[in-house]
Amino acid sequence: MLISDLRQRLRALGANPDHESRVLRHWVQSLPIVGGKRPLQAWLPKAVFEALPALLAELDGLVILRSEHAAGDGQSARLLLGLADGQTVETVLLPRDGVCVSSQVGCAVGCRFCMTGTEGLIRQVGSAEIVAQVVLARRKNPKLRKVVFMGMGEPSHNLAQVLDAITLLGREGGFAHKQLVFSTVGDERAFEALNAAEVKPALALSLHTTDAAKRADLLPRAPRLTPEALVEAADAYARASGYPIQYQWTLLDGVNDGDDELDGIVRLLKGRYGLLNMIPFNTAPGLPFSRPSWDRARAIAADLSRRGVLTKLRDSAGQDVDGGCGQLRAREAVGRPVRVVRIHP
Repeated sequence: MLISDLRQRLRALGANPDHESRVLRHWVQSLPIVGGKRPLQAWLPKAVFEALPALLAELDGLVILRSEHAAGDGQSARLLLGLADGQTVETVLLPRDGVCVSSQVGCAVGCRFCMTGTEGLIRQVGSAEIVAQVVLARRKNPKLRKVVFMGMGEPSHNLAQVLDAITLLGREGGFAHKQLVFSTVGDERAFEALNAAEVKPALALSLHTTDAAKRADLLPRAPRLTPEALVEAADAYARASGYPIQYQWTLLDGVNDGDDELDGIVRLLKGRYGLLNMIPFNTAPGLPFSRPSWDRARAIAADLSRRGVLTKLRDSAGQDVDGGCGQLRAREAVGRPVRVVRIHP
């Protein structure tokens, strides 16, 4: 289901734009239908109000929790969610009241270090299905305040649906625009659309290397923009939107952790309006990469910070439950058992 479909159905029942906005706000913020200071029954057209229980039940069915896997940090959990057609996506409850959502089933970019990319693109996730992931996460954590579009899929390859979801979350969802984070490998269409968007999210750019040839190998179907061009476009958006860029760097032992790469990072990012998020590779079976030692990763981050590039070293959640992006879906697909640990809402 698309958000536009939902709006059309509401209008067919007699809703005007203000009615639509109120209904969507109740859905996204999980507000009650009855009660409150402005009861819906007294404000909505009768046909709209009478249709709400069935409509909200239908929206609740857009994503169904298949399994829940708590990480050992006690702060994050990966959710495997079923869609109406039987496909599955992954959503991650993050520390500090965030959630990471999926925008596609599978992914066409084919990043060599990502399990999601091994199966290619299966289908797009509709805008209402994207928002439904946030609704489910909010019910588990009512304090939810940040949504990161960094799960399965490349958001720029499902641009219209992702931006529709971002607009709804920023207007009716109660999320600060800077707490909505659009993650991309870099696409000229995405930069153009973000600059023109009504709700401008923060931007996370998956860089991973400063070497154009190496990037083409690691991200085989990403747009062929050079790292220099990507950083220029990202920096321009950061300064126009007022939100610093998050440059994403999956740290691969012996691949992108050498002195040449560190020198390249300083050359490209020093003085830019942003920070570098360095995340050691989340080990996945069948992928030919490994993560450097934590001491090595910590030394790299410290060295970059000393040289003028603000660097945050982050650990990827779910190491103890094979929770790297795409791994839960992959395990289920071949019938391998996963250790299910319930966490309290």
